[in-house]
Amino acid sequence: MEEPVDPDLEAAIRRLYEAFNAREVEQVIALMADDVDWPNAIEGTRLIGREAVREYWRLLFDRFNPRLEPLGFEDLGNGQVRVRVHQSLHDLEGDLMGEGEVFHDHVFRDGQIERMDVVAAPA
Repeated sequence: MEEPVDPDLEAAIRRLYEAFNAREVEQVIALMADDVDWPNAIEGTRLIGREAVREYWRLLFDRFNPRLEPLGFEDLGNGQVRVRVHQSLHDLEGDLMGEGEVFHDHVFRDGQIERMDVVAAPA
């Protein structure tokens, strides 16, 4: 059974995705812990720290136009929230390169994102 997410936290996460889609990187970075642990989906590695995430996104946005739409939220307990996300990836000319659903598992510490993992959604 899915546990509902605190409405204030859900609203904050929705703002995070809106800021990402608007390329307002600094607004998203401000919600992260200094030592945030973030996935590098391009290389299949992990990034540590705000500056590493900032640079990763700069490179990502120079090459692609990703869009993330949150579809649902689940409280996993212990400061963890699972977000079901529809993601689409376009090239810079606007052509669709791929789309689908994934889960983004966020771990919060003291009101900031400590870690995020991308988990495959069931088919």
